[in-house]
Amino acid sequence: MERKNTDVVWTGSWVAERLGVSFDGDGELPQLLGLALRRNPKRAHLLVSNVLGKHVPQNPQVVWQAGYDLGFRVRELLGEAESRRAVVLGYAETATGLGHSVADGVGLAPYLHSTRRPVDGVNPAGGFEESHSHATSHLLLPEDPELLAGDGPLILVDDEFSTGNTVLNTIRDLHLRHPRKRYVIVALVDMRSARDRERFAAFAGEIGADIELVALATGTVRLPDGVLEKGQELVARYERQASAAVPARPVTEASHIRVELDWPAGVPDGGRHGFTPGHRSALEAALPGMAARLAEAVAAQPADAVHAGGAPLDGAFAGGAASGGAPADGAPAGVATVDGGPAGAVLAGTAFGGAPADGTPGGDAAVDRALAGGASARGVSVPDGSVPGRQDTPGAARDGAAADAAARPRRVLVLGFEELMYAPLRLAVSLHQRGDADVYYSTTTRSPVLALDDPGYAIRSRLVFPAHDDPADGPGERYAYNVAGAGFDAVVAVVDSTADTDRLHAPDGLLAQLAAHIPRVVLAVVPSYVPEAPERASMLPEPLRGPDFSSYAADEVGWLLQDLSEAELEAPTEEREEAIQSGGAHYAESLPVEYQPSAEYQQLFRAALDTSAARIARAVGAVTETVLAERSPRPVLVSLARAGTPVGVLMRRWAQHRHGLDLPHYAVSIVRGRGIDANALRWLAAHHDPADVVFVDGWTGKGAITRELADALREFQGFDPEIAVLADPGGCVSTYGTREDFLIPSACLNSTVSGLISRTVLRADLVGPYDFHGAKFYRELADADVSNHFLDTVGARFDEVLDAVDADVKELLATDRAPTWEGWAAVERISEEYGIHDVNLVKPGVGETTRVLLRRVPWKILAKRGAGADLDHIRLLADQRGVPVEETDELPYSCVGLIHPRFTRGATGADGKAVADQ
Repeated sequence: MERKNTDVVWTGSWVAERLGVSFDGDGELPQLLGLALRRNPKRAHLLVSNVLGKHVPQNPQVVWQAGYDLGFRVRELLGEAESRRAVVLGYAETATGLGHSVADGVGLAPYLHSTRRPVDGVNPAGGFEESHSHATSHLLLPEDPELLAGDGPLILVDDEFSTGNTVLNTIRDLHLRHPRKRYVIVALVDMRSARDRERFAAFAGEIGADIELVALATGTVRLPDGVLEKGQELVARYERQASAAVPARPVTEASHIRVELDWPAGVPDGGRHGFTPGHRSALEAALPGMAARLAEAVAAQPADAVHAGGAPLDGAFAGGAASGGAPADGAPAGVATVDGGPAGAVLAGTAFGGAPADGTPGGDAAVDRALAGGASARGVSVPDGSVPGRQDTPGAARDGAAADAAARPRRVLVLGFEELMYAPLRLAVSLHQRGDADVYYSTTTRSPVLALDDPGYAIRSRLVFPAHDDPADGPGERYAYNVAGAGFDAVVAVVDSTADTDRLHAPDGLLAQLAAHIPRVVLAVVPSYVPEAPERASMLPEPLRGPDFSSYAADEVGWLLQDLSEAELEAPTEEREEAIQSGGAHYAESLPVEYQPSAEYQQLFRAALDTSAARIARAVGAVTETVLAERSPRPVLVSLARAGTPVGVLMRRWAQHRHGLDLPHYAVSIVRGRGIDANALRWLAAHHDPADVVFVDGWTGKGAITRELADALREFQGFDPEIAVLADPGGCVSTYGTREDFLIPSACLNSTVSGLISRTVLRADLVGPYDFHGAKFYRELADADVSNHFLDTVGARFDEVLDAVDADVKELLATDRAPTWEGWAAVERISEEYGIHDVNLVKPGVGETTRVLLRRVPWKILAKRGAGADLDHIRLLADQRGVPVEETDELPYSCVGLIHPRFTRGATGADGKAVADQ
């Protein structure tokens, strides 16, 4: 029969009637919240969320989506730029999964949650007290000690705000250490009183920060006088009744299938030590495979393997001392679980959201499925050896039904473990998306709550078992609510390896308690994440410096690289090209043979340098002054080796010449498709404030390295991914000296204008997981070295461009410099027009075109019609290599180099419009 929303009993009605507690506020509150009684001397009532996935089993998609949507609202509130600077902080234990889901919605920020589990060797970055909780102390243990040190927005997430004291304690602690201007508070429900809201406003004024709030619903809880004492009396009375309830089925051995999940390497199992957007991407790629393993384990579990003997199941929520159930005052016992819950689409799939007022199971299709799958709705007796909750059906029909249940579990619970909420939630979502069964999600908890078998009470049953992760505060009871009697015919208990102890497997442990009520038990173990040793960065070597490594002076640049000068890394250009394009090798695994310029080419370089030195000096001054004005008054320059290194040295010289600043300057490796050197970043973070680091490069082409850096830095909190470049013809950055595509003579040569250092190398047999990337020092080319000649020639023009630089900077600071990505669009057009279909083979701009001619197998050069002396060296190199130069009017660059597509040795060029088949 149809059931109307008016027939649904609110799961807070039992407490409301007896304590006089009521809600004022949004009409959604009864859909989102029920009420229960705490076994807690500090607060009588407990707000029980129907969408949190803690105490009430719920559709995992609903749980995750609620947090994700809140996070997306935060991202819209902050904007993308501020969201990238933000950190999301969730609260243990209840809101760890919610906070993680909010971080998913924000998408751009790392996540951390507080914890009650200390870790040897990891020093707390903060802590605070939750005054009303049963376990008050929270620790903050980020693996990256700088995670909370920035001044970007801090997003704090809890399931509900009753007084806001926990949030105020958190902000007070962290603001003293690292002040910031903006805090965003996120909750499913905001239940603060008017007085609490006034305290918030006053506190925000006191610290001089904005504190904003995002919630699904808002209201207040009205508590009559004497509510604490009356609540304690009710708890005492019904706990006594619970002790006399019918005991659960005896279990002598908890049989189960154990699955060790292939968790992605390097990805934390939760947010206890920090979780980045990069971790999220790796986890999402691995989830379908892990869910498939769990589905296979659930299907393989024998239906009666977890029970030794049988006994009647005397009601859907009977459970005796183990479950803590007790009948309410005359209320009907043994009410079936009701999918759908209270009115409202947000609760679709709720397992314990409510029940018909008359105590009957009702006619929902979801309820029918639950009953068909084995939910005991009305105390059906179960013969020994059969599946609990299934009616005794004679003969072959009974055997067939049992076989069907064994093959296809219909109702599956994924049960997380205390703070470990997010990993089980994402696994549950993946299982749900497979469509093999009705999947629900909840977790165990430390929180002691009274259980009553009444449709108007939010906690219908309770399993009690000993703590099994050797907690720092000593042994104690733990609980799983609304699991016993809920009609689940399979449960996947997810724990981390730290919690996979003898107590978990003990006769009174969690697995045995689950086995007493659910026919199939699967234990899924994820590896506990061990934070990286904090001393690792200090164990990395100091930067390499000249003259032992490079021809630059020691104070000009420190190379965060390892010296591979003795390794045989060079290969003929054609051989490298074929290997790269065939997928047989990555370009960073070898080096091209160093180009030895002819006398004519060297003369071109010197002439180009004399002609362009003042223009380069002006661009150096403009970009350096912009950095000092907008990024940091004392920036740490970090050039992207090797093209960025001469520019970084020149910027350092400008700051010293104009302002007397002695700026630190380092060079690091970044590799397209492989990312930036993570160990170099760790070294920088250990020695400098990441907020002061400014990455420097020579020029932008199509912006591939700009995007590569932004992606790589998502895993490293505090670094700004915005690159400062001398020239930005591609429109890819907002910090630049000019957007003209002109000749920067350092692009004309290779190592002999870059301190005699090779391109960087990243190869597994040479670069270990804790090593810097490598490079070679070509000492043998010292006679041809013009590195310092280039720097000195440009530096000699600094004084004459001072006025021009001041005018340029004034204009730049007043200009909208947002990236246009014009160059990327042009590259995509050229790639298709010339039949290449690979943007990596299209190299735009003077600098990139020069690289094509020096290091790759060029196919043709596109030159902007009318380009003058800036392309003289391009024309000479093209002539020397027999490469055609095609003039065109439709280029945002001076020229574009096209690498030979589909290259094999012996391949010839096509007709200039299409690629020849090879």
